[in-house]
Amino acid sequence: MSYFNEIYGDPELSSKAKMVLLYLHDRANQKGESWYAINTMARELSLSRSSIKRALAELVRQKRINVQHRFRNNGSCTSNTYYLI
Repeated sequence: MSYFNEIYGDPELSSKAKMVLLYLHDRANQKGESWYAINTMARELSLSRSSIKRALAELVRQKRINVQHRFRNNGSCTSNTYYLI
């Protein structure tokens, strides 16, 4: 089964989680890493920030992605890195 068919056919994933996962997959580098900000994903997918956050949490729970929190040199937050599993 192809990667996309596996995503489309997964009854455990909500439609928003599928959309975010496909977005991350499309934007990932060769190592499966993506680092787009929640605001960017929300704008490009026409979803709210809250919807993106819920979808990301669902993808982590379903073990579809890992999240690495990133910080600037001054200690403030920057975009996370998302690793596709």
